[in-house]
Amino acid sequence: MNVFTHFRGLLDAELAALAASGDLPETLETKNIAVEPPRDRSHGDIATNAALVLAKQARRKPRDIAELLAPRLETLNEVETVEVAGPGFINLRLSSDFWQQQIKLILSAGTNYGASNMGGGEAVNIEYVSANPTGPLHVGHTRGAVFGDALANLLSKAGYSVTKEYLINDAGGQIDVLARSAYLRYCEAHGRDIGTIPEGLYPGEYLIPVGEMLKEKYGEKWLDTDESNWLSIIRDEATDAMMDLIREDLAALGVKQDVFFSEKTLHKDGSIHQVIDELRKRGHIYEGVLEPPKGKKADDWEAREQTLFRATDFGDDVDRALQKSNGDFTYFGADIAYHFNKYQRGFKSMIDVWGADHGGYVKRMQSAVKGLADDGDLDVKICQLVRLYRDGEPFKMSKRSGNFITLRDVVDEVGRDVTRFIMLTRKNDAPLDFDFAKVTEQSKDNPVFYVQYAHARIFSVIQKAAAAFEGLDTSNEALGRANLSRLVSKGEIEMIKQCAAWPRMVEAAAEAHEPHRISFFLYDLASEFHTFWNKGNDDPSLRFIIEGDQEITEARLALIRSVALIIASGLEMLGVKPVEEMR
Repeated sequence: MNVFTHFRGLLDAELAALAASGDLPETLETKNIAVEPPRDRSHGDIATNAALVLAKQARRKPRDIAELLAPRLETLNEVETVEVAGPGFINLRLSSDFWQQQIKLILSAGTNYGASNMGGGEAVNIEYVSANPTGPLHVGHTRGAVFGDALANLLSKAGYSVTKEYLINDAGGQIDVLARSAYLRYCEAHGRDIGTIPEGLYPGEYLIPVGEMLKEKYGEKWLDTDESNWLSIIRDEATDAMMDLIREDLAALGVKQDVFFSEKTLHKDGSIHQVIDELRKRGHIYEGVLEPPKGKKADDWEAREQTLFRATDFGDDVDRALQKSNGDFTYFGADIAYHFNKYQRGFKSMIDVWGADHGGYVKRMQSAVKGLADDGDLDVKICQLVRLYRDGEPFKMSKRSGNFITLRDVVDEVGRDVTRFIMLTRKNDAPLDFDFAKVTEQSKDNPVFYVQYAHARIFSVIQKAAAAFEGLDTSNEALGRANLSRLVSKGEIEMIKQCAAWPRMVEAAAEAHEPHRISFFLYDLASEFHTFWNKGNDDPSLRFIIEGDQEITEARLALIRSVALIIASGLEMLGVKPVEEMR
């Protein structure tokens, strides 16, 4: 149960009662009313601006409306006190019994606690990674892969029907470069001395196995033959080999996408022509000449008539070329066709996860979606750079890739779970520092350890309790029957409140498309648990296991089992496996 949604429903019922009694007008617009935690926690548990929002419509002072609402809200069983503050804010403090009962709800739902139907089954397409199939994934792709995957899990938890997609960029000139690079390794596999890899080709050692595969499959067939004979065949073979490598890299990270869409199909089936025709029908295309790009001198610029999209009509800075003067399509033309293909597949809501170097491309792509689909929406998430360090010093590794650090290098060194969690400890559009020493140290400063340690500690406590009390049933069902009224200390109630905030956090993070909020929440929840644990070291009466008092022990086990369930649920969303013991 989302506590704040629950109280919004109760507030709406009281407003309706006031309207029925004639104290308020019957037709009031309430969509801007907020029911949320107060900024200052000392003010209570829930705050609402209802009186301020309705004042103008009701033609009454906000405080007058608040004074009408306050006594009605105070009669609710869940409410302990109501306070009208400032110009008309209403602060509610909820009863201990209400908070205690939240533990039963959590234990009953298990790791499904926090799941929401907010999305209503709406189809959402999330495209992420989409690296050129010319080599292994690098560390920058790692962040985008983790972000996109966690966002997909988050939206699924919030009730959306999510499709995870990868666009294979297999139609550009880089694929010809890949084919020529693979051909060189094919010659090498036959014992030819290829010398230094020529400038412009891919030098990575990852193409050596591709050359061996081509030798085994084709023998000497392509040796010393003209490029026109083998280019298209080796292009396809090398692309398939690179996509196999990329899928293996993603699997090592725990990422499995639902759809791998080939850009080539857009060129083969005429999709780009069709989308240009559609834009032309809508009056969004014209033949014209663009102004020189900023910084271009007159003698560097050649004015050419091109097929242009009226991107400025939809919020872009300039109009954009779809087709060059020689008839070739621009990358933008293919990208529009691809997003229109998504829309035709039933995805009105689209999310693209891009790297830091694509920030300048956002407006044009969003303008294109607006131009093609009146009810379509494209949200682009930019993942900023990852800076690698070891003991505080910039760190480089891996010769296998040729000139960059691979995803597998990172995962092989610190593990999948650490990699995924740390990649979500910053908002996607902020740079992230990844220190190989710090992300594996066992300290409070390492968030993944701190959260995992809380989960493992809880399992340890439950095991010790089962040993201390003969026949103690520690199942969720049994703990849900515990006398939760024994949970009255400030630390216990604060821990419950943190747990009860989980459903709201899931919905808020899903609405904002920000999975990093989940890792922040888990850290805060783990901190509440560890803080209470430490208090028990100083005050034996606050320990989770109280010798001779099974009732309070069961109640506290119910509480910490709830904490563990939420941690497990959140880690699952992040793609991290919760541990039951630390090694």
